[in-house]
Amino acid sequence: MKILIEKADIITMETPEAVIKKGVIAINGGRISHVGEQGTLPADFTAEKVIDGTGMMALPGFVNCHTHAAMTLFRGFADDLPLMQWLEEKIWPLEAGLQKEDIYWGTLLACAEMIRSGTTTFADMYFHMGQAARAVEEAGLRASLSRGMIGTAPGVGAGELPPLEYSVEFARRWHGAAGGRITVMLGPHAPYTCPPDFMRRVIKAAHDFGLGIHIHLAETAGEVEDMKRRYGKTPVQLMDQLGLFELPVLAAHCVHLEEKDIEILASKKVGIAHNPQSNMKLASGIAPVAKLVAAGAVVGLGTDGAASNNNLDMLEEMRTAALLQKVATGNPVALPAFDALAMATVNGAKALGLGEEVGLLKPGYRADIILVSMQKPHLCPRHDLVAHLVYSAQGADVETVLVDGRVLMEKRKLLTIDEEEVMSQAEKRAQRLVNRPK
Repeated sequence: MKILIEKADIITMETPEAVIKKGVIAINGGRISHVGEQGTLPADFTAEKVIDGTGMMALPGFVNCHTHAAMTLFRGFADDLPLMQWLEEKIWPLEAGLQKEDIYWGTLLACAEMIRSGTTTFADMYFHMGQAARAVEEAGLRASLSRGMIGTAPGVGAGELPPLEYSVEFARRWHGAAGGRITVMLGPHAPYTCPPDFMRRVIKAAHDFGLGIHIHLAETAGEVEDMKRRYGKTPVQLMDQLGLFELPVLAAHCVHLEEKDIEILASKKVGIAHNPQSNMKLASGIAPVAKLVAAGAVVGLGTDGAASNNNLDMLEEMRTAALLQKVATGNPVALPAFDALAMATVNGAKALGLGEEVGLLKPGYRADIILVSMQKPHLCPRHDLVAHLVYSAQGADVETVLVDGRVLMEKRKLLTIDEEEVMSQAEKRAQRLVNRPK
């Protein structure tokens, strides 16, 4: 379908200065064919649909680099606890009762929330990922999906197959599916739950099937100290020794890092998913994002799951990331607005291995585009559009969302998801999980 977005202020994300006032974006066959000022549209382009961008900012859709989508079902259930108590006493017991259909409805709930706040791509790690893929396919979003694997308890949540075998079969079925919107990574949970022998099996499978790896890494100080006691190395150094970083890797958190760890992550071009709000809520610490960026690391942004955040709003996450680096470093110019926005768009796409497809408004790229209304008191006057996005905008300011040139939300109306039915199903299933006999 040929779509024209006109009269919008366009933030292409190619450079901080690449802002086009009242420009046009042409979309043809799911990809961007032209971006430019009003009056530059090729004469042979005839739109089948025209979207009026008056009073709007157009920019690439947000890339949520790390979440557990179906954990929307646990939102508000296990608040104000440290990570291991949160996991062991609250989350893991509930997860033991999950049914396949719970994952479908929980993921659809997450998709609705993400579309409403401008996320067009997300990286998910959880169980029963065929159900998550089904939800993503129906919702119209783009996703990198991983079946979470715990090597110390390989039967947990495995369904018909052990987790690694399930993951390989899942990749065979879904990698590249939904017109390329769905990709698959292998998802070993973390070094402290996946011992070296198991990690070697995962690494071999990733090599054999040409897949990347999504893993939690160096999230807490306790995890790092435990790895040092057991193996004499930090989690990053242990994974490097095992050869993990010879593969495309998406590493979530990376909070507690030594200088050598930063050098490894930067030199091996590991994609890092920074999750500031979850790290703050669980008191896990503050990731050294400014140091990572200065070292040349690829740093994206994620929300983590709604059980530890408690929402999936990437605009909130950007603001928190920027402010947290300033206060942590004592430097008000640490992580400026454009850099925070880049983490949520172009750099997030690179972290997921999608940097040649999404994250920029540029001819040839996928038409994953959002329109944010500027007609709001908190976004007036319009001194700096990028700063407004990072420091002032809210998820509810997102008006229209396209993925692959398909409109998923227009004028705040969801077009691919029955929101009322999803919320009803999610509520019933969440209550069943919480109230089931222990």
